[in-house]
Amino acid sequence: MLKVQNISFGYTKNKMVLDNFNFNIKEGEHLCVMGESGCGKSTLLKAIYGLLDINKGTIFWKDHQVLGPEFHLVPGMDFFKYVAQDFDLMPYISVSENIKKFLSRFYPEESEKRTQELLEVIEMTAFANTKVKNLSGGQKQRVAIARALAKEPELLLLDEPFGQIDNFKKNSLRRKLFAYLKEKNIACIVATHDKNDALSFADTLLIIRNHKIVVHNAPKEIYNNPKSKYVAALFDDVNEIVVNGKHVLLYPHQIKIIENSNSIAIVKNAYFKGSFWLIEADFENQIVFLNHKDFIETNTKIKLSLEF
Repeated sequence: MLKVQNISFGYTKNKMVLDNFNFNIKEGEHLCVMGESGCGKSTLLKAIYGLLDINKGTIFWKDHQVLGPEFHLVPGMDFFKYVAQDFDLMPYISVSENIKKFLSRFYPEESEKRTQELLEVIEMTAFANTKVKNLSGGQKQRVAIARALAKEPELLLLDEPFGQIDNFKKNSLRRKLFAYLKEKNIACIVATHDKNDALSFADTLLIIRNHKIVVHNAPKEIYNNPKSKYVAALFDDVNEIVVNGKHVLLYPHQIKIIENSNSIAIVKNAYFKGSFWLIEADFENQIVFLNHKDFIETNTKIKLSLEF
């Protein structure tokens, strides 16, 4: 349904922020966009929403071409909703009133029912009558998401949607939100640094580096077969080491301690991670990181099995 065809954009003529981007999204599909800060994630969302005049290429949603401020007095597409990192809420009215902003006043019962439904999705029913100015940053972020969903857009664009939300709320909210989007068949593009957004909830994953798309595929395929250390490091610590003359990329869980091995390493540090310890060790003059269930003392010799 969304066709991004060879688009390029730069805030100045000499430096492209988006360099020849080309991809499609199906109706109801969830795409996650990842990459280092400044790579162009937020700019891509703005271009798709119609907030920018792209230098080259075209963007279509079904038969509608997405055009920028040069063509629209009020930029942005009516059938999309974009939740930026600044939220743009109305601070002196309540949470419910912010959500109802885009709903019809001619059907108050339907508007109220829709508002209550969305308050449950963002887990803020208890704050329905609280003025937005009295909310925390994370709570405002949740209200902004609910307001964007009020009129059920065909495509929802989310820029770091859970960045200010506490972990104990984030996981539950993420599950509820993406389940709701699937139920309503709402397509979604999420720009994020959080691997959990991509691995657990995205249908496809697009990774940007130096303002170019470096890979676009299913999250499981990208995670299991990273093209580079840059790609792998978006998900976890990664070891880029030489084993038997071969350069390999290994996540910490792919290196295990076993009794019968000729691969010897010396423990340098151990970092508590809750359910496991992250062990830092010297292996053939290379620093490696591996997960282990127990603490290991510094300078202990360990024998390794490396899976690749």
